[in-house]
Amino acid sequence: MKAETEKKIEGILKKCVIGALDRTAKNKSHRPFHEVLLTKEIVNASSFERSFSTSFGQGPIEEISEIIAQDSGYETKRQKETQVNVFKGAIDEIERISSSLRAGEKTPNWSLEVKKVQAYQKGDTEVRRVISDLWLKKDGVETYISIKTVKPNLDQTEIAKKDMLLLKAHNPKYNTYFGLFYNPGGEKRTDYDWTMPFKIFDMHKDEVVLIGKDYWNALGDKNTYSDLLKIFEHVGKETRKAIAKL
Repeated sequence: MKAETEKKIEGILKKCVIGALDRTAKNKSHRPFHEVLLTKEIVNASSFERSFSTSFGQGPIEEISEIIAQDSGYETKRQKETQVNVFKGAIDEIERISSSLRAGEKTPNWSLEVKKVQAYQKGDTEVRRVISDLWLKKDGVETYISIKTVKPNLDQTEIAKKDMLLLKAHNPKYNTYFGLFYNPGGEKRTDYDWTMPFKIFDMHKDEVVLIGKDYWNALGDKNTYSDLLKIFEHVGKETRKAIAKL
């Protein structure tokens, strides 16, 4: 990872921390019962963590993702709008797949679902609008990524899958991914245990699902995830001093 890329990421992280510190300082409230039971330091730290988690959300993750992809030589665009022209039969099939998964009538299988959707090659077509959180292009290959919170709800996951299937129906050569920037269950993919998205994707086996290390390394190289953690650690050495003064 280039030094310039690291500096850009550090700037984003510092901005998030400073913003959270400012909001925490402005919104301090007197909570005597909490403070005597838990200590004032723990109460302040809890308030800061909530504020930081709010600021370090979709926007910063998309921005860091784009910076890393650019470092790897990709042409990029955030919130990419794509007009897809898809056979109506394929659209109906996507709706059937989605309904059956949501109802628990079938188990998710990305490869099989894509084959079913792409089998429709005749009839009327319909134009649909798809918004992808991050679009990448390199060597003529286009990649569309739906970036979600690490514990997405059912609706978010379902919409992402519909969009991904529409893109694959429009152009089979497109790469599409469902990305979560870290794994709340642990480091291994099989540690992921938030049950909601399992109704829509096989979170452990579907190749289009990228979680944590797999997500970041797909944007960069095999060392990107570990490099990113080092950047966070480096920034943390500075920001922890300010946090301790809350």
